[in-house]
Amino acid sequence: MLRWLIPLIIFSAFIIVFEVYAFQAIKIVSKNKVFRYSWLLLGGIAYVNFFYVIFRYDRSAGQTREFQWAVGLLLLVLLPKLIVLVFMLGEDIFRYIQKGFTYFSNGETKSLVSRRKFISQLALGLASIPFAGILYGIFKGKYNYKVIKYQLNFDDLPEAFDGFKITQITDIHSGSFDNNQKIAYGIDLINEQKSDIILFTGDIVNNFASEMDTWLSAFSKLEAPFGKFSILGNHDYGDYAEWKSDEDKAANFQAIKEIHPKIGFDLLLNEHRYLEKNGQRIALVGVENWGKGFNKAGDLKQASKGVDKKDFKILMSHDPSHWEYKVKQDKFNYQLTLSGHTHGLQFGIEIPGLFRWSPSQYVYKQWAGLYKEFGRYINVNRGFGYHAFPGRVGIWPEITVIELKKS
Repeated sequence: MLRWLIPLIIFSAFIIVFEVYAFQAIKIVSKNKVFRYSWLLLGGIAYVNFFYVIFRYDRSAGQTREFQWAVGLLLLVLLPKLIVLVFMLGEDIFRYIQKGFTYFSNGETKSLVSRRKFISQLALGLASIPFAGILYGIFKGKYNYKVIKYQLNFDDLPEAFDGFKITQITDIHSGSFDNNQKIAYGIDLINEQKSDIILFTGDIVNNFASEMDTWLSAFSKLEAPFGKFSILGNHDYGDYAEWKSDEDKAANFQAIKEIHPKIGFDLLLNEHRYLEKNGQRIALVGVENWGKGFNKAGDLKQASKGVDKKDFKILMSHDPSHWEYKVKQDKFNYQLTLSGHTHGLQFGIEIPGLFRWSPSQYVYKQWAGLYKEFGRYINVNRGFGYHAFPGRVGIWPEITVIELKKS
């Protein structure tokens, strides 16, 4: 209990500051007491619910929907108030600096009421944007599937694979799903791409194999003429739950691996497969999870054993930090790497061709989309599902379609 005390005190202090400034802004703008105190009530509900869930959180149950909704409600309250805090605190600082100059210059203090009201109105107006965005993200955005298409040219691509289409999905996180119809729609959308192959790059569950039980039939409907292949992600190892014994954890891990053939996927565990067409072939290499600060079960050399350096290679590796630290400069030359993991943090702003921002970019150099260095590509898919926060704001669930072209 003591380990929670200092974080609790710090968090509580931040909450008090947030609430004081938010209430101050509303009080200046409106005389309606119902409107004023509704913000306090909503905040109180969110904080009490969050602490209630956290303090009774059982790690052996993994990440529950109750936990996700507690996080979602907390963000719904805090992010808009953060914007109010920035504006109101900034105005306070400016006002005190101005008063200081006035005092030392023996000038007259001007009335600042009108400016304070304008700042309050501006702050509340801007705060309504993330408030509405989070509401949309929770109820609509998490299933707002987007198909993103790329055409990539390679000098060393075998001619038989000119025009070969790959559909990549990643980060299903089936334990978070709560809408059968939306998932069915997403699966139909994948099949509509009519790709030659479907590749899944890890995190089929949040923690437990049983999370996928409800969805086996749905994901079994995915189809591709050259097959369906998959790898593991960091959540597939059961490292984020508490287990009664090592044997229970190992049994769950084995059950997770057995999910893949049940839905028609060939799971690559530090191994490779050759795809053949018209007497030519390309190598599909799949590693277990390797991530900076995460499980490093991935073994690139083992997975590529028996592959020729001259072969055209597609690497499936869940965490893009693997590409950054191990793959992109590897002399074996992995022409195309497919990753996921980041989700784009499920929050950000993307205006195609103009602007992209997400907190995820401060953690991962390659956080969403297509990147090229040293003549090699990596695509970081934003994820099919969602995790922790039960929604998506500006960073939508993704189905990637990549067409390979011979230069």
